Amino acid sequence: MTGGGAAQPIRVLVVEDDPVAADAHVMYVGRVPGFVAVGTAHTGAEARRALERTPVDLLLLDLHLPDVHGLQLARSLRAAGHHADVIAVTSARDLAVVREGVSLGVVQYVLKPFTFATLRDRLVRYAEFHAAVGEASGQDEVDRALAALRAPGPAALPKGLSGPTLERVTGAVRDADGGLTAAGVAEAVGISRITARRYLEHLVDAGRAERRPVYGQVGRPELVYRWLPGPGTGR
Repeated sequence: MTGGGAAQPIRVLVVEDDPVAADAHVMYVGRVPGFVAVGTAHTGAEARRALERTPVDLLLLDLHLPDVHGLQLARSLRAAGHHADVIAVTSARDLAVVREGVSLGVVQYVLKPFTFATLRDRLVRYAEFHAAVGEASGQDEVDRALAALRAPGPAALPKGLSGPTLERVTGAVRDADGGLTAAGVAEAVGISRITARRYLEHLVDAGRAERRPVYGQVGRPELVYRWLPGPGTGR
């Protein structure tokens, strides 16, 4: 991990094979105060060349690159003396991958597809961790910084959403093995279908649920929302 004073922005290299997604991630990074995207790379080879030219503090690293797996890239970068931290971007939910990534400097995971709010949450927590570790004078302070980084942390709710209702919606989706539609959540919780969909979309944005279309006999498909277990939690 590279150092840096508080006045220096955290330099981020976006490593993403999809050019459209890469541009979106660069835009997201630029919208978070204290961060600057210093470049993009679409392959592992491009990432290595970029790091030879420009030192960075943080890689926003897609794990599924066309020429190398992201963790293999991280391992080779460590061996070459690069110490940037990593926020891994992946659609995989494999606990073994998560465990392996921790030893390679992966400090956060974000699951595709994600919104600006989700990435902003990860970056803000990383900035706090980055500053805390830079100023830490003992093991206890390092441990506290790591705990804060990995804690779920309450995210600010969008306007119009309430914590108690979100808890009820979360419970309904989490307890439904096959997922629920907005209408199903509305009936279970006692709210309108439109309100239910707002809470469900918030859970999707936060990476806690996924939506998928289910096609019936006729008409438009219904969206079913399913809870996503956190790594190692099972629920």
